[in-house]
Amino acid sequence: MKFGVVRFPGSCDEVDALLACRRSGDAELLWHGDRALKGVDAIVIPGGFSYGDYLRVGAIARFSPVMEAVSEFALSGGPVLGICNGFQVLCEAGLLPGALLPNTGLRFLCKQVDLVIENPNTPFTRVCAAGDVLSIPVKHTTGRYYAPEQALDEMEADGQVLLRYAPGQNPNGSLRDIAGVSNRQKNVFGLMPHPEHAVDPLTGSTSGGCIFESIAAHVEQLATV
Repeated sequence: MKFGVVRFPGSCDEVDALLACRRSGDAELLWHGDRALKGVDAIVIPGGFSYGDYLRVGAIARFSPVMEAVSEFALSGGPVLGICNGFQVLCEAGLLPGALLPNTGLRFLCKQVDLVIENPNTPFTRVCAAGDVLSIPVKHTTGRYYAPEQALDEMEADGQVLLRYAPGQNPNGSLRDIAGVSNRQKNVFGLMPHPEHAVDPLTGSTSGGCIFESIAAHVEQLATV
């Protein structure tokens, strides 16, 4: 299988995301100004500061030509993963519900956090079990997940909350300790923590690898159907 990792002006984690993807399959960079997806089987929108976050995080990136193709890819059922700024971009593009607001402390955070797998029955969590705890770093200023209470209730009931900060680990004030959510179809997933920084023992954790392994397993299963 082949991952495509989008590069925007201001992306700063696309190389780490590329290397993380290559542990589970082939991977190459996709340029923000090009609609061509080069036949990839899954798309990763990495962290960083797309377009400098000059207007609102992710708000300008969602108008890039590549995002038109990403939206079409997602609507056709293709798996799309958004990490940190990528999560913000997917929310701005309407591919994920809710929004990311400034951290309650109004400061940039960079720390290791524990996350709990809430729904293992998705293309992004299938190699995990419900209740598994992942150790993955966060680094953001605008990571507080928000959605109206009724929408949150519907998302919870539909299994769209895939990751939650472990008790006492919520770094940013996200409602209901939400760290990552999917769309209703479960093929688009956004999370604030950085799994691409947790794939090598040298960094202290390999927990993030399960996200990329899950995507690869999902694509490989589809190829056999």
